[in-house]
Amino acid sequence: MRRLIPLALLLLHPAHGAAAQDSGARVFTHADTLRGSNTPQRAWWDVAFYDLHVSVNPSDSSISGYNGISYVVLRAAREMQIDLAAPLSVDSIVQEHRHLRYRRDGSAYFVTLTAAQRPGNRKTLVGFYHGRPRVAKNPPWDGGVSWARDSLGRPWIATACEGIGASVWWPNKDIPSDEPDSQRVAITVPDSMIDVSNGRLRSVSHHLDGTTTWEWFVTAPINNYDVAINAGSYAHFGRVFHGESGALTMDFWPLAQHLDTAEVQFRQAEPMLACFESWFGPFPWYEDGFKLVETPHLGMEHQSAIAYGNRYRNGYRGRDLSRTGLGLLWDFIIVHESAHEWFGNSITAKDHSDMWVHESFANYAEGLYTECQQGTAAGARYLIGSRANVKNDRPIVSIPGVNSTGSDDMYYKGGNMLHTIRQIINDDARWRAILRGLASAYRHRTVTGRDVEAYISREAGIDLSRVFEQYLRTTRIPVLEYRTDGATLSFRWSDVVRGFDMPVKVLIAGAEPTLLRPTEAWQSAPLRLSSPELLRVADGFYVISKAIPAASGAGVKPMLFRSPGPP
Repeated sequence: MRRLIPLALLLLHPAHGAAAQDSGARVFTHADTLRGSNTPQRAWWDVAFYDLHVSVNPSDSSISGYNGISYVVLRAAREMQIDLAAPLSVDSIVQEHRHLRYRRDGSAYFVTLTAAQRPGNRKTLVGFYHGRPRVAKNPPWDGGVSWARDSLGRPWIATACEGIGASVWWPNKDIPSDEPDSQRVAITVPDSMIDVSNGRLRSVSHHLDGTTTWEWFVTAPINNYDVAINAGSYAHFGRVFHGESGALTMDFWPLAQHLDTAEVQFRQAEPMLACFESWFGPFPWYEDGFKLVETPHLGMEHQSAIAYGNRYRNGYRGRDLSRTGLGLLWDFIIVHESAHEWFGNSITAKDHSDMWVHESFANYAEGLYTECQQGTAAGARYLIGSRANVKNDRPIVSIPGVNSTGSDDMYYKGGNMLHTIRQIINDDARWRAILRGLASAYRHRTVTGRDVEAYISREAGIDLSRVFEQYLRTTRIPVLEYRTDGATLSFRWSDVVRGFDMPVKVLIAGAEPTLLRPTEAWQSAPLRLSSPELLRVADGFYVISKAIPAASGAGVKPMLFRSPGPP
């Protein structure tokens, strides 16, 4: 059954009606609401621990297993929602030695509990399941399980499920706002294969039926889509990174035939970690370690087990997304996906509508890494070059509660929004402190986009709410309109949200860089320009400048320039 966005969502979030229209007025389904919202059958319990055991059978592309779900009761209830996507199916659900009744609604199973669920109690139930999971046709974008073969014809299996959800291959509470405090990931594969999953390897158990169980353990909170199977014919080598929180183990798992190449390419991980620790603070998972694991798909930010499929080439599959040449100086997947360890994994958006918290910061981190390697100007040039990829097709922030993400502009436009905010603050020491403080304040937590926006504004001492509103929730780039009339420059913002008053630095031939404080109303300042073309906006500000005929600026308000201080 299909239905429109729930009225309650539009009443609670009036701006989302416009967002739906901007995004093509997509009609959301009942299944979207079950998948994306904190339903009553989800809201009363908090996940504490997942005990996941999965057997993988490459011969028929099937899996089977169980997940023990330990949870804390927040308030009394009798029905629990567990998610598992077709074509997988639940065999049974057990609690306290009792088989529980359940009903299925698409990919959601509603379980009737018989034991008393008293607030504060910790309970466990176990869901057993089996089937052939959805095959990933174009991973990681079209998620599921990849049943691939490596170059030597050996089985190579990997999961990638961001967006589509972890329930595509294992039963869980498939909503990003609730993470377990820790998790076991025990994967059984044929003896000829090695499984590399999240966290640290605790045991390897060989069985008489020709299979081996690789048991991994994650000691920290982890979002569901980060949990991964990576099974193949792997080699292993390691290093130690001496970082801000001590010794961090670095483990690398390439396919065996790629070991020599990987030992060279993966050297980039150490300077990347040093750069990101300097900007974002300590790596968030010292307890679980850092890993790169070769996969048949391009890559994913699987926590403490980054999926790597860039074929040991610099750039993005050998291409420079910034069109500057700078993106060919480092491996995109190592840098971008590892940045998600801070933004996406440690700090996780409560709802997929705020996925910009993951992707905008990871894109911005690409520029910071370029800055660490090549200097401040090069980092800025990389980010500015990536603006060519912005489509402005839909807002970056989407509709909450329906498992919907906004435009892919969350990458390049979002990264340039952050770069613009850096220019507004105009104090790199403070900007670094804001980024480090943000990573620390929300370490291992789930957040809303508004939480992040408020933190940056508060720590900057500047109200940036309209800046965020403009770049995240509209498809418009601010336009600085200006005109010259003798010895007077007139200027204003157009195509902006109401009250937009972002300061902007302009460069004028023969003069010092100058900070203007435009509003939507015309203002003026004494300045003689022989030609409007002699004025340009500093490149760091992601805006459009537009010279207009003099007659359009009648009734302007005089305003003096202010020096922006050091660049």
